[in-house]
Amino acid sequence: MRDGRDCVTRMAAMRDQWWNACAALLTVVFLAVSGCGGAGAGAKVEGKIGVLDPARILSDTNAGKKAKDNLTAFSKNRQTLIELDEKELRRMEEDFVKQASVLSPTAKREREESFRRRMQEYQQKVTELNREVQEKQKDVMDGFRDKIETVVGKVAKRLGLQIVVDSSKGGVTLYREDTLDISNQVIEEFNRDYP
Repeated sequence: MRDGRDCVTRMAAMRDQWWNACAALLTVVFLAVSGCGGAGAGAKVEGKIGVLDPARILSDTNAGKKAKDNLTAFSKNRQTLIELDEKELRRMEEDFVKQASVLSPTAKREREESFRRRMQEYQQKVTELNREVQEKQKDVMDGFRDKIETVVGKVAKRLGLQIVVDSSKGGVTLYREDTLDISNQVIEEFNRDYP
């Protein structure tokens, strides 16, 4: 019992240390950003920052539109395969219902078992096709993200930026001035590099 309490005590101490380290880091960052650090009150942080909305790059560039169209076509193809199997299962079920009154008990069991096997195959196929769609999405988005990083790097260097931050919903940016947004420049450069 004592070992359990010792473990809990050690975990609580580690958690407290972690929170203290986070608080110290946030304090340093806040002081640096607010200009209250060693440079004196009112001092500005040196450096140029840009922000970017990756969703806009995906929706407003030629390559992004092509990537979305390819993903949509791939998904529709997989959906068509699923719908064909669904139709076959419905047909099997309707045939069974129509013929149930004239089938022997053995024939009914065989049909039910056949339907169950076919339903299991269908469910496995749906799972597999969904996995394929997710893998395709990941591959396409990873490739697109690599292109974004390359183009953002070129634009950032041209503009003399030291850091570019994700400004999309759920990103790290809580506030920004619109003048920091480089999405339009990245879209133009992206369309030149990847027509």
